[in-house]
Amino acid sequence: MNLLIKGGRVIDPSQNIDGQLDIVVENGQVKEIGKGLAAPAGAEVIDAAGCYVTPGLIDMHVHLRDPGLEYKEDIVSGTRAAAAGGFTSVACMPNTKPVNDNKAITTYIAAKAKADGLVNVFPIGAITQGSKGESLAEMGELKEAGCVAVSDDGRPVANAELMRRALEYAKGMGILVIAHAEDLQLVGEGVMNEGLTSTELGLKGIPRVAEDAATARDVYLAEYTNAPLHIAHVSTRGSLRIIRNAKARGVRVTCETAPHYFTLTDDAIAGYNTNAKMNPPLRTADDVAAVKEALQDGTVDAIATDHAPHHLDEKDVEFNVALNGIIGLETSLPLSLKLVDEKVFTLNGLIEKMSLNPAKILGIERGTLKPGTVADITVIDPAAEWSVEAGTLASKSKNSPWLGEKMKGCARYTIVGGKIAYKRG
Repeated sequence: MNLLIKGGRVIDPSQNIDGQLDIVVENGQVKEIGKGLAAPAGAEVIDAAGCYVTPGLIDMHVHLRDPGLEYKEDIVSGTRAAAAGGFTSVACMPNTKPVNDNKAITTYIAAKAKADGLVNVFPIGAITQGSKGESLAEMGELKEAGCVAVSDDGRPVANAELMRRALEYAKGMGILVIAHAEDLQLVGEGVMNEGLTSTELGLKGIPRVAEDAATARDVYLAEYTNAPLHIAHVSTRGSLRIIRNAKARGVRVTCETAPHYFTLTDDAIAGYNTNAKMNPPLRTADDVAAVKEALQDGTVDAIATDHAPHHLDEKDVEFNVALNGIIGLETSLPLSLKLVDEKVFTLNGLIEKMSLNPAKILGIERGTLKPGTVADITVIDPAAEWSVEAGTLASKSKNSPWLGEKMKGCARYTIVGGKIAYKRG
């Protein structure tokens, strides 16, 4: 398919481009960017007036639940939700059933995504066998099969010696370690952030230091081994301070946060709302402010969704036993666009954190509109207003804290490899 994307505001941080331009796509690649370009023979013309045209958005932290937990989500429904949210690429965590800790599971995910997925799927393998934290998985085999990183996300690697070895082996093999920073001893039986709201609701709290202490340990291990480390879903002021200071020392650490950590506080749990239960938990207004500060000053490198679908039966239960996690692929873009309105950063900065930086961190050849590169493109309508309704969400699961709320901004077109994967309406 050939395309001419005409008259949009093209924003590409990789080339310092921000202006009203046209883009020609031929044979799945970006052919040319400029003013007044002619459509190639047989091309479909997309009128992007009033829209932003950006490198395809990349979500480096999703849970597709496939294989084994397809009643929550699968590669087809998950990539459909991704495309609807403007994402052309997603990286899927290994806490499937069985855990993606070997070549066979990785190969299955890659093959199914290639055959049935609407967007690019980059598997992430487990750090330890079965994500049990007892012995290392075969990282070389995982990388060879197509994994772009390793993580035991959902579980921390509690054994510091094992985490050290993981960083050393991963460094030698050229694969990234993504840490789930959480001290389970400090978490105990906690189910939400420890504070005034947990006290009012009579729920056991999780102290912020559970994340801070684990972040500090992993940062020091990365510094000692001189290995690259990525910290997932950062949510506290303390963790951000540790990461900021580590970067200033030259430690090879990057991190991400998620829209719920710069949008919601633990007040969202009022009424025992299980759709606001996640891990790490929602924090305080001070932590939300700290996340925004860290996004602004570059401490936070990327915005990811931590898209974690769960069946209604796993959420429509008592708060203490409800599973952690919310869906986020279809709400991430409008929630993140609010940061531009709030002047946390520019549109250029937003696209860095939602496309260019995730590509760099994962080492994938995406996140750019340079001529000759794969034509993964998102056309964003910043003025479109819509409502988050369970019946219209593409994800199989509907566990969103924003159900019924109005959103502004969405993907009008999601183009993957030069083909239209999603067209609004």
